[in-house]
Amino acid sequence: MGNDKTNMFVAIALSLVVLLGWNYFVAAPRVEQQRQATAQNQAAQAQAPGVSPDGIPSPAPKEGGPAAPVPGTAPQGVVSREAAIARSPRLRIETPALTGSVALKGGRIDDVKLRNYHETVDDKSPEIVLFSPAGTETPYYAEFGWVGQNAGPLPTNDTVWTADGEVLSPGKPVTLTYDNGAGLVFRRILAVDDKFMFTVRDEVENKGSGAVTLYPYSLVSRWGKPHTQGYYVLHEGMIGVLGGDGLQEYTYDHLAKEPAYGGPSTKGKAWSNVTGGFVGITDKYWAAAAIPDQGMPYTGAFTERSDGATKVYQASVRADGRSIEPGASATSTQRLFAGAKEVNAINAYEKNLGIKQFDLMIDWGWFHFITKPMFRALDFFFHLFGNFGVSILVVTLILKIFFLPIANRSYVSMAKMKAVQPEMTSIRERYKDDKMKQQQAMMELYKKEKINPVAGCWPVLIQIPVFFALYKVLFITIEMRHAPFFGWIQDLAAPDPTSIVNLFGLLPFAAPDFIHLGIWPIIMGITMFVQMKMNPTPPDPVQAQIFTFMPIIFTFMLGSFPAGLVIYWAWNNLLSVIQQYIIMRRNGVKVELWDNLRGTFRRGAAGKNAPAKS
Repeated sequence: MGNDKTNMFVAIALSLVVLLGWNYFVAAPRVEQQRQATAQNQAAQAQAPGVSPDGIPSPAPKEGGPAAPVPGTAPQGVVSREAAIARSPRLRIETPALTGSVALKGGRIDDVKLRNYHETVDDKSPEIVLFSPAGTETPYYAEFGWVGQNAGPLPTNDTVWTADGEVLSPGKPVTLTYDNGAGLVFRRILAVDDKFMFTVRDEVENKGSGAVTLYPYSLVSRWGKPHTQGYYVLHEGMIGVLGGDGLQEYTYDHLAKEPAYGGPSTKGKAWSNVTGGFVGITDKYWAAAAIPDQGMPYTGAFTERSDGATKVYQASVRADGRSIEPGASATSTQRLFAGAKEVNAINAYEKNLGIKQFDLMIDWGWFHFITKPMFRALDFFFHLFGNFGVSILVVTLILKIFFLPIANRSYVSMAKMKAVQPEMTSIRERYKDDKMKQQQAMMELYKKEKINPVAGCWPVLIQIPVFFALYKVLFITIEMRHAPFFGWIQDLAAPDPTSIVNLFGLLPFAAPDFIHLGIWPIIMGITMFVQMKMNPTPPDPVQAQIFTFMPIIFTFMLGSFPAGLVIYWAWNNLLSVIQQYIIMRRNGVKVELWDNLRGTFRRGAAGKNAPAKS
């Protein structure tokens, strides 16, 4: 077992290389895209009809009776966002977090921008656009209403509502009114908080002579498949918590593979008679979700509808029918989340509004028991120091202290291994032709010196889950987006923007994307190289070459990773080197660093000066 420790290190290191390599070369694009792609098939989108509540079929019409009304047809022709907004009278939305408007023609919430988020790190860059009206390149909106039969004309996308105010803002709700002229008066009371939550209370008053049954619905609709990041650690697409069925996640491609639902051109899946939760559409940092009354049963659905070349993706809910007698009224209260997936805001909505598992709107992953505490720690120190980069350094230091007993035992065992290295070499030479006796002699030596040959693996094993937890937090949480560190690092969630190709900006040309090697990845590579040189050179030449080239491989591999992750790795390596150096000196073991460094550079110089073979 003389090589057990070294082989274990190699196995762990190679496993990590495979995992990181898979993410780098296969699963993830190297440069994060900040803007969603423009619409696909613009002409087809322009001609797509308005979206009805697909996936929540209205009650079948009575024999000989009219079919349930559906929303009207969208305006024809692709126009600019400003022109589409101007087509309808508007109720302005003004909050500390949002700007936009509600279309009084149709009653849709279809114009939302995020005040505090921009497309780039420059605060003067355009604000993030979440919702856009039908008729634009990328329609995306929320809709509320009623479906039913024999109730006269119900509100559609062509219905013009009357508002009793001009601006919707926190603490100032606005009521929309529509009289269908057949005995039903519809009122919609809209309210919004100072973050991203709308409350929609729909009321129907029956002034007619007969009873009617209506079904309240709400939906979030998106036309055209958006650009997605394509990372396996991030879910983008349809998301919801459907009562007891729990979390449901469908990517756009996955939804397209579902069976036909509600018609030959519609695919999807529905969950009926569920209580609590939400349905919506999520991007990396933004989301929109229809949230039903948490105490009432409903049917939730995800659908993809084809209309020519256009795909219309929809998350929708429909509650049970409300029978409204003459002179009576019915109400339905639903909510809409439309905004940034801020962790504290999401958690507050779950707690204060009682939205079942709303925290799952953020993709914490299977290892949420690690990623959530990691974020909490980073967020705590961010509020203390005002810098997420400093927070990463502090949390790394705390983790080092927390795992100090394990690491100390590991490094002490490694120091003992180095102390008995001559005896181990002697045993290998003595029993080089008898592997069984060699292993037995090694085990007796380990037992005599109280050495655990695999103890040196613990620092690496501990670092792997921390690494992936931090990677997940940096990648999914909007708090890390555009979070600066110091100097040239203005976005910890993006790769180091410098490049060795143009000498880190000294040369007057842009570096190509396929070679992304900035200052921090190089620093990380140097610290990893130094850490490798703290240990004696493996006797096996192949293993020695692997350990020599591993820092170079990791340097290039992590070059396109988030800068915050590279900073963590470099800082962790530096702390490990200091810790290992102190423990080795305390145990009277020679530190191999300087000899190994001199040997490396001497071999390099000797190789350069060697005469060429003829």
